[in-house]
Amino acid sequence: MSERKSNALINEKSPYLLQHAYNPVDWFPWSEEAFEKAKQENKPIFLSIGYSTCHWCHVMAHESFEDQTIADMLNKDFISIKVDREERPDIDHIYMAVCQAMTGQGGWPLTVFLTPEKKPFFAGTYFPRSRKYNRAGMVEVLAQLAGKWREDAERVREVGEQIIQETTARLLEHQSGGELTEETLHEAFRLYESSFDPEFGGFGSAPKFPTSHNLSFLLRYHKKTGNGRALEMVEKTLDAMHRGGMYDHIGYGFSRYSVDSQWLVPHFEKMLYDNALLLMTYVEAYQVTGKAKYAEVAEQIITYVLRDMTDVGGAFYSAEDADSEGEEGKFYVWTPDEVELVLGIEEGDLFSELFDITESGNFEGHNIPNLIQTTLASFAKRKQIPLDQLKQRMEEARTKLFEHREKRIHPGKDDKILTAWNGLMIAALSKAARALDQPAFAEAATKAADFLLRELRREDGRLLARYRDGEAAFPGYVDDYAFLVWGLIELYETTFELRYLREAVQLNAEMLRLFGDEEKGGLFFYGSDAEQLLTRPKEIYDGAMPSGNAAAALNMQRLAKLTYDAKLSQAADEQLLAFAGAVASYPPGHSLMLSALDFAYSEASEIVIAGDPAKPETQHMLRAVQRQFLPNALLILHPPGAAGEEVRKLIPLVQDKLPLGGRATAYVCHNFVCQAPTQDLEDLENLFTIQ
Repeated sequence: MSERKSNALINEKSPYLLQHAYNPVDWFPWSEEAFEKAKQENKPIFLSIGYSTCHWCHVMAHESFEDQTIADMLNKDFISIKVDREERPDIDHIYMAVCQAMTGQGGWPLTVFLTPEKKPFFAGTYFPRSRKYNRAGMVEVLAQLAGKWREDAERVREVGEQIIQETTARLLEHQSGGELTEETLHEAFRLYESSFDPEFGGFGSAPKFPTSHNLSFLLRYHKKTGNGRALEMVEKTLDAMHRGGMYDHIGYGFSRYSVDSQWLVPHFEKMLYDNALLLMTYVEAYQVTGKAKYAEVAEQIITYVLRDMTDVGGAFYSAEDADSEGEEGKFYVWTPDEVELVLGIEEGDLFSELFDITESGNFEGHNIPNLIQTTLASFAKRKQIPLDQLKQRMEEARTKLFEHREKRIHPGKDDKILTAWNGLMIAALSKAARALDQPAFAEAATKAADFLLRELRREDGRLLARYRDGEAAFPGYVDDYAFLVWGLIELYETTFELRYLREAVQLNAEMLRLFGDEEKGGLFFYGSDAEQLLTRPKEIYDGAMPSGNAAAALNMQRLAKLTYDAKLSQAADEQLLAFAGAVASYPPGHSLMLSALDFAYSEASEIVIAGDPAKPETQHMLRAVQRQFLPNALLILHPPGAAGEEVRKLIPLVQDKLPLGGRATAYVCHNFVCQAPTQDLEDLENLFTIQ
């Protein structure tokens, strides 16, 4: 048997591109070499965009890209280019907008046909090998488009030019007109309420995505207004997501989304960014409600991330696949017989009854463990088992099932390290460390931040987007800067290591220089020093992840108030104005920008703890603040001596706030009014009515 022949993807670092390195298709990475070849041979481009843990990307690869007939057609009539959307979100954003404009929908795999000048003339998502599901097949599409190119390439070029002009106009239309006021926050709440699912939580119908930044906004709205309905919607959704099959009850962590309305059947891939964002929201829900169940879920997410998604250097991997052994979800599902084999008859029957594991199954003849129909408390009551005893027994059972599951063939893991997604996890771990009083979580965040700041910057300081196998590459996008700055601000407020705040200020300034639009405001998605594509879009809509522009708006609000930087304060205001029209036209699509707006209208509180961090009294004061839900407060430690001098240089507001009589002293200011300094812990806690 002859060895398989590799294509040009064999030299890439992306796990997604390497998955296709032995296809019979003559793939190229996105490169000038590929486009030059297309021009020389006068061939159109077949552009395929996906990511390594994408189920339908795997299906299309197996059906078409491993098929010799399809490969021969591509190799004869096209130049084929593969792009990892997570490495090159700039390319993905532009051509996804094209697909959505042309077809009314988008998704991955993304399939786009381009002229050699990179201009799109046909687009779609998944195509089967041959016509089915009422979809045109690859054989049919390739034959037709190759024919059109041969017949009249110039006409095809004209179509491509028209499409890119229309797409550019759409991408650059970010609706700066209009005004954002506090009424925008109320309108957002009303729209969230109107789309809320009162039975299963979440918003809209299936498929349901966690979009935890929506819930985080509602927690802020509840804090601001006292509106109990906002909190009710958050709790209903968090409880339902956790009880459903979208949560991995055996190994922890959340899948990407649920294909049904009750959160039962997930799209089984696990993404770092989802787990980071959900971790933040469960932590905040714990701070707001004091309910231990939210802290427990938060700690379980962290257990999963530190166990399965952490590189030896301390940074975090990107994702785990939905598929193993060619089947979606195979790693995660169970039968009653398998549970009984692991746990024995009595415990197996108890576990299966609790977690809805039946002979008929709830997913393609198998079972996804879930608690949709019951809770531990109600089940314990019905079975007349003390709740604590049931919890202990089910935890012992879960551990055994987890150890058994570990012997299965695991889904693939995308072990590349993305700056943006790591920034979100650093922010989440920092919040968790504060709220849950867990220094180990802060240590994990610190290791990841140090890794990014060390390994994902060029010598000139330019932030890079991706690290894998010893190589950092691709000039960072606005998300990389905005999410890392977010993480560093949160890390400072957890550890009070001033270097993280300095890095945040420096990276924020660099972001404004590289991405800022001096004419119309806002931030472009990719930098002025990066490869210039057909257009420079600005992202403002919050999808599975919040937009970099929204994160930047919130970061700039916080940094401006910390550093008393008038120019940055103006930039923060301009960032809100730049997208006012878009946000006002549909507030629920811009939840993180709403949180930035809430910050702007809430007159952030400043809490300075002046004292020696080595002394228990100082730590007690810091902890009293950190465990509270104070989303619009700034917490600063002002230590004595040389360290305090360094703090004063960066954060002028601490200038006259010193420990009185050598004892830890708290200074709380809100809405330009400062309370009397206090050294009494109870007095400090009573001041938390400030917001």
